Amino acid sequence: MSKFLPVDEQMDLLEKGAAEIIRAADLRERLEDSRKTGRPLRVKAGFDPTAPDLHLGHTVLMRKLRHFQQLGHTVIFLVGDFTSLIGDPTGRNVTRKPLTREQIDENAETYKQQVFKILDESLTEVRYNSEWLSKLGYEGTIRLTAHFTVSQMLERDEFSKRFQAEQPIGLHELLYPVMQGYDSVALECDVELGGTDQKFNLLCGRELQRQYNQRPQIVLMTPILEGLDGVQKMSKSLNNAIGINEPPAEMYGKLMSISDDLMWKYWVFLTDLRQSEVDAMKAEVAAGKLHPMEAKKRLARTITAGFHGEAAAISADENWARMFQQKGESEDLEEVSIAYADVEGPANAAGAMQIRLPKLLLQLGLAASGAEANRKIAENAVRLDGEVASSSLFQTETLPARFVVRLGKRAKVAVIGGVGEGV
Repeated sequence: MSKFLPVDEQMDLLEKGAAEIIRAADLRERLEDSRKTGRPLRVKAGFDPTAPDLHLGHTVLMRKLRHFQQLGHTVIFLVGDFTSLIGDPTGRNVTRKPLTREQIDENAETYKQQVFKILDESLTEVRYNSEWLSKLGYEGTIRLTAHFTVSQMLERDEFSKRFQAEQPIGLHELLYPVMQGYDSVALECDVELGGTDQKFNLLCGRELQRQYNQRPQIVLMTPILEGLDGVQKMSKSLNNAIGINEPPAEMYGKLMSISDDLMWKYWVFLTDLRQSEVDAMKAEVAAGKLHPMEAKKRLARTITAGFHGEAAAISADENWARMFQQKGESEDLEEVSIAYADVEGPANAAGAMQIRLPKLLLQLGLAASGAEANRKIAENAVRLDGEVASSSLFQTETLPARFVVRLGKRAKVAVIGGVGEGV
């Protein structure tokens, strides 16, 4: 009897959240072969360690890797320590600033610590593409690049736009998709995962495998995940991201702030539920059998528990309920220490100390800009210790001062230090 689930059951999980599979029929065929032979598929996703901290948007591919792992297949977490020296041109209209080897190694270690919050470390094959790319040398690189033409490279959207705009394209950037493609040859991959923005690179892997007489890998692409605003892609620079190392209460609160429509995307991309299970829950909500709020609370508990454990998720859930459903205060809101000088406002007529609320919102990370902060204050969306803040200035009698600042469904405790000092 095969150790693998029937193919239909595997496809139910693997197709969930997939934007495109090249080709789905080939994936099904290879899964059938796997069941017959008992040989697990070799599945990889590559990650260039260009930044030390990951957010939930980065985990979409990792979770799809996890799904293959749960089904008994071999997953390869590929650290692009060599390709990071080039810099992935995906989504860029200018050449990336190259990282140093020290930065790459440091970020790679951070990635490994974070990825095993999702993948089973004992079942994950961790590889570095410097293993084979650093050994190619001039001759190997020349033979490798001979499989592609300049016109093929210029078909890539980023290169085409920059070429038409007469913007520089570094020769080394043209090598990036070739090198990523060779990773698939070196690892003899059956499946490679990537975002939709990686399609060109992923297809290079299929082409090179043909040239090296290997079966072309199946390409499974996932969409780019929207951030908390439900509009732009999740990004820390856009202040709409949820970091996977954020405290449980902060993670839970941010997840509860998303729209009901976005909730279903997060169920698909950020959990292990099968598509059929997500569809069944959505049908319950549509039929009035399950309140959308309860579905969202389940989502927030599920994701928070995945990164912080069940006890932390339950605590965050109870605290959120006290704060928003029972009008109580959270026991474990994040405290942020701020120097009075960073938020100081003009003294009022009586000489009392005042704090500039827009600056405070920026210091707490509750607003992305002064304009947004002022807009939210004007909308009466900001509360100080439960009271609506009607002005951009508020008075404090003494320092240090401590109070809860709430914007929408997010809240933090501000601890303001004495005049001229932090806390």
